Amino acid sequence: MKIASVKTHLLDYGLDTAFESASMRFERRQHCLVEITCDDGTVGWGECLGPAQANAAVVKTYATGMIGTDPLANEKLWLTLYNRLRDQGQRGLSVTALSGIDIALWDIKGKHYGAPICELLGARYRDSVRAYATGSFRRDGVDRVQDVAEEVSGYAKEGFHGVKIKIGFDVEEDLRVIAAVRESIGPDRRLMIDANHGYDLLEALEVGRRAAAFGIDWFEEPVLPEQIGTYRAVREGQPLPVASGENWHGRYAMLEPLQTRAIDICQPDICAVGGFTEIRKVADLAAIHGVRLVPHVWGTAVCIAASLQFMASLAPNPPRREPIEPIMEFDRTRNPFRQAVVTTPLEHVNGVVRIPDGPGLGIDIDRQALADYALKEQQA
Repeated sequence: MKIASVKTHLLDYGLDTAFESASMRFERRQHCLVEITCDDGTVGWGECLGPAQANAAVVKTYATGMIGTDPLANEKLWLTLYNRLRDQGQRGLSVTALSGIDIALWDIKGKHYGAPICELLGARYRDSVRAYATGSFRRDGVDRVQDVAEEVSGYAKEGFHGVKIKIGFDVEEDLRVIAAVRESIGPDRRLMIDANHGYDLLEALEVGRRAAAFGIDWFEEPVLPEQIGTYRAVREGQPLPVASGENWHGRYAMLEPLQTRAIDICQPDICAVGGFTEIRKVADLAAIHGVRLVPHVWGTAVCIAASLQFMASLAPNPPRREPIEPIMEFDRTRNPFRQAVVTTPLEHVNGVVRIPDGPGLGIDIDRQALADYALKEQQA
């Protein structure tokens, strides 16, 4: 079996109402899927986190060296491709694009051996995971405090055991939002806050100290991801557990924050960190340093399926009679092609998501949906 073709699918949808994090504005939902086809007809699917067209361009660069190679030698291919762009950058697009390729290769391997990827990674520890709802971005033309409180109330009614809200805009308004959300969801549901690196050190310290009264599980990306020393200062200067990792691509980027105890919770995204091949190494690093791992998830059902396969294989840390179970981020923002790209949606039931048990990722792609949501040239 040899790789015959590598193709990308750029998906696009224009939002009726734009929404914002502290660092980004979303007027469209765009994602890049990777399709790898072998000469025997086996097809694998992957996804890249980040700018869709830019990821597709890097995938195309990688693809020239993949045709005719053995897709089952995915560790070898990973290193070959990573080394190909090592001089131009060991993080960012070079790794997010590689992530989509790697996920597709593992999907092929699972289909070849007739097993879910989690079993090829070593074991299936669980058949389902609890999910927490991510949403509450700042929307245009509404009262933010009231809007977010009403939104998370809906997530609580859906059965999610926790919610994550967006902050990082303005300290005083953010704190009002946090207070309103806690009142809305009640005292028993988990509440996480995500600043999307919108604060400086002094703001992050103030928010962490004042938000602690509202029972916050973790404070995500309080400051810029490049500022590892500032992360340590945030962790040492306020009481909330600090989480980050979606923008640290690859194990080398994760090494310093783990070694120096800059974070309490590590959040690699399988579509950004380097796929299954690399996220396994990051998980080992986190376990060695005693840091809890909670994956970041933001994408289509392909990303969700890959995250579920990884979480199924994630060993308890520490192993004990009643281990700490991983929880899954579940995006609830507007994205009509998120689940449409697969024939069987990977939805939650009362805040719980079942892990597919079919070969590879355990999903089937709906090609009509790929055509319906394909990025048009004039939108490039």
